[in-house]
Amino acid sequence: MSRNNFAVVKEKLVVALEDWEEMQETSGDEGAEWAERFERHFYEMIEAVKCWYHSLETKPASYEELESMAEIEEIQEQLPGPLQLNFLAELEDIYDGLEKKSYD
Repeated sequence: MSRNNFAVVKEKLVVALEDWEEMQETSGDEGAEWAERFERHFYEMIEAVKCWYHSLETKPASYEELESMAEIEEIQEQLPGPLQLNFLAELEDIYDGLEKKSYD
């Protein structure tokens, strides 16, 4: 089951990365629209990661173990450098069970 959930993560990641690319190539109002779109899709991907994580039958014993899982490494390999830290911060919150009220 968790493998199917990870397919959703990968789909959401592709959309967020497409938005990231568009955002890098635009400016002004158009750039702001792409930035908002990227942010929305990035956090949809994070939500999918959370669903995938919660569906795991055996959870990693540590945050480091989670970070070194093949699925997480696959995401990190595709993320541009500026997004890596954000992703890892979100991943740590997921591992720690922290809930965010809003992404604004």
